[in-house]
Amino acid sequence: MAIPLPLMVFRSKKPSPSPFLSRINRFQQVQTIALAKRTITSALSKANGSMSTIITELEEQEKDQEEEMMIATKEKDDRRIADHWREIQGQDDWIGMLDPMNPLLRSELIRYGDMAQACYDAFDFDPFSKYCGSCRFTHRTFFDSLGLTSLGYDVTRYIYATSNINLPNFFKKSRWPKVWSRHANWIGYVAVSNDDTSARLGRRDITIAWRGTVTRLEWIADLMDFLRSISSDKIIPCPDPTVKAESGFLDLYTDKDENCLYCKYSAREQIVMEIRKLIQQYPNEELSITITGHSLGSALAILSAYDIAETGLNLTEDGRAVPVCVFSFSGPRVGNVRFKERLEGLGVKVLRVVNVHDTIPKIPGLFINEQVPKVVQKMTEGLPWSYSHVGVELALDHKNSPFLKGTSGPSDFHNLEAHLHLLDGYHGKGKRFVLSSKRDIALVNKSADFLKDHYLVPPFWRQDENKGMVRNHEGRWVQPERPNKFDDHQLPDMHRRNGTKQTLVRPIACTGSPLVSLPFCHGIAGDKRFGSLSKDEFNLSKCASKKAS
Repeated sequence: MAIPLPLMVFRSKKPSPSPFLSRINRFQQVQTIALAKRTITSALSKANGSMSTIITELEEQEKDQEEEMMIATKEKDDRRIADHWREIQGQDDWIGMLDPMNPLLRSELIRYGDMAQACYDAFDFDPFSKYCGSCRFTHRTFFDSLGLTSLGYDVTRYIYATSNINLPNFFKKSRWPKVWSRHANWIGYVAVSNDDTSARLGRRDITIAWRGTVTRLEWIADLMDFLRSISSDKIIPCPDPTVKAESGFLDLYTDKDENCLYCKYSAREQIVMEIRKLIQQYPNEELSITITGHSLGSALAILSAYDIAETGLNLTEDGRAVPVCVFSFSGPRVGNVRFKERLEGLGVKVLRVVNVHDTIPKIPGLFINEQVPKVVQKMTEGLPWSYSHVGVELALDHKNSPFLKGTSGPSDFHNLEAHLHLLDGYHGKGKRFVLSSKRDIALVNKSADFLKDHYLVPPFWRQDENKGMVRNHEGRWVQPERPNKFDDHQLPDMHRRNGTKQTLVRPIACTGSPLVSLPFCHGIAGDKRFGSLSKDEFNLSKCASKKAS
């Protein structure tokens, strides 16, 4: 005689009608399955039947349910970001939001972390590519190409920097003899939230994302580890000569190459012009400026946030101050204690997410930093190697994650995807690690070997199909040309004080790049609020003649 089995012991093939099951319900499911197993075992014993396969399946289901206890379903929070965005942006310095971890803040940190990660996913690292050092996508297709359209942002400008400074482990160069640019690297982008996302966020959000280093840490050795007065070059108009930042970061942010189309203007000048344009573009809207970056990109995020506040770029025409916030991931120290005081005095909010086992946040300033007694800081603040972190720190520990290897390499401890994984499972100090959004753990191994081996996720799995090679019409494998690859590159829109643009002039170009019509640059070059910019007229004849030859 067949014994009817309780229906609840079989896993339904239909999706759950509610995606918001609580951990309590999951615990009850484990108990239910265990009870069902005991009931069936007893029934089988009485019936002298043998259903060992069913018992085995039940045991496996029980084990699966216990593992799923570590992965909570997406947290249901009835609060709206639009009602709390100022607190999330650090209005109260995140007091009471980090321990226990505020779910809205966590989701926003991960979202901005994804925008920083997009810089890595879009960057062409391949030295065998003629486009090495550039972004693989046009700014119009950026988020769509990366599968990130759900973010609800539109890229308005790409940011380039000159590779002529002493950071060889940061900049990538192609081995091809003719390349898109010999002196420039793509280092980030500016994006603005679309109408739907702005309504959800409660404001129009302007985001700057800076590229850093994926895993390699050699770039830190390139730094001079020498503080320089921000006002010394008369580029950033800082009124206090004792405010200092690491000289390598300043060079990367402010240097340019007038013979190159893409770094004719410094990264700083590109940011200044784009932020000013966007502030003017949305005069009657609630705005925010959010800057994010990982590793070296974190240092650039903090430096650019300071610059925006110091120059008053975040002031609207009616005198309102647009909030400026930095979400930093695994970043180094940027400046001295006077830099910290000046930045925080300007109202810039910085939340630094770090892995306590990562080396990069501990440098520069390994010996003299914010952790020494204040009397020592005061005595040594004039020294060129006395540094201080800024803002608020959120310290995570990868050893709390049951998914990650306890011992690995320092580059894994530094990995951005690992930081986002740790954020997803963090609920507060001493609390159990439980993933809150079902973020795919496989992302951790995108450019690392950090997941435990039994998850069977191959290390460093992310790569282009056939490494970007395609068959041409002759059947040969070649690197494809990028159609209209740089036709959407714009130099900074130099506005007059009255906001009028200048007309386009003759085509000129950088070595290895297509001819592009460029504008004369007038207007704010003499505006001391924005520091020293550029000459009124382009002079790229040398670069154009190289291309012609």
